[in-house]
Amino acid sequence: MSGGRRLSTTRLYDGKVLSLDVDEVEEPGGVRATREVVRHRGSVAALAVHEDGRVVLIRQYRYPVDDGVWELPAGRLDPGETALEGARRELEEETGLRARNIEPMGVFYTTPGFCDEVMHLFRATGLSQGPPRPEADERIEVRALPLDEARAMIGSGAIREGKTLVALLLERERRQGSGPPSA
Repeated sequence: MSGGRRLSTTRLYDGKVLSLDVDEVEEPGGVRATREVVRHRGSVAALAVHEDGRVVLIRQYRYPVDDGVWELPAGRLDPGETALEGARRELEEETGLRARNIEPMGVFYTTPGFCDEVMHLFRATGLSQGPPRPEADERIEVRALPLDEARAMIGSGAIREGKTLVALLLERERRQGSGPPSA
């Protein structure tokens, strides 16, 4: 279903990571509403998988939830960058890993109720280690662990971040032979 139209927009904030608009809209079925929309240029994440099957997660402090969060190496797309280029860049910056092979796992909306962010998820294999190059304000712990251990971390609540849940569950399906649905 599509076909909504924007009647007017007011930009309330324009920042480094996102913008915030208040839109007057007419949605399908003639519904008129005011919608607050976070505008985002898109993001990427990479599930790095070692030859022995271990998956790579990073842990870093996330101010909005005031906690250290286990997640995939990820970040926003740079202007003019393809999703594949962004995934390779983020993987190398945050973990030092370079992937010989990288393939799409899926594309999804992170929070479509109020945000237009599109997340591009990749699976990276054929890994070689180099030095990580985190941004100046990033303090990142890198860990490679068996998929079963990551799955147990989901069950215990140690992994609660959305893109990481999606990637780990898709990887589990892949290994069980069902694989992710084709696009």
